[in-house]
Amino acid sequence: MAHTFGELVVGGVLFAPFVTYLVAAIAVLVVLRPLLTVAGFAKIFSHVPIAQLSLFVTILCLLLLLF
Repeated sequence: MAHTFGELVVGGVLFAPFVTYLVAAIAVLVVLRPLLTVAGFAKIFSHVPIAQLSLFVTILCLLLLLF
């Protein structure tokens, strides 16, 4: 049985389900960033923006797989 994806409708414009997952991943990352700063995330990696991008991609992929 195939999973049907519901589109997001904003003002009569249909957005792909990927956009919803993208916004959810950004929201999760915004919540996690202060926690990661307190935990010393920047001290572990030599190039923090690439590590944050990798974390964002990981969160996005997990959302895509789970929902």
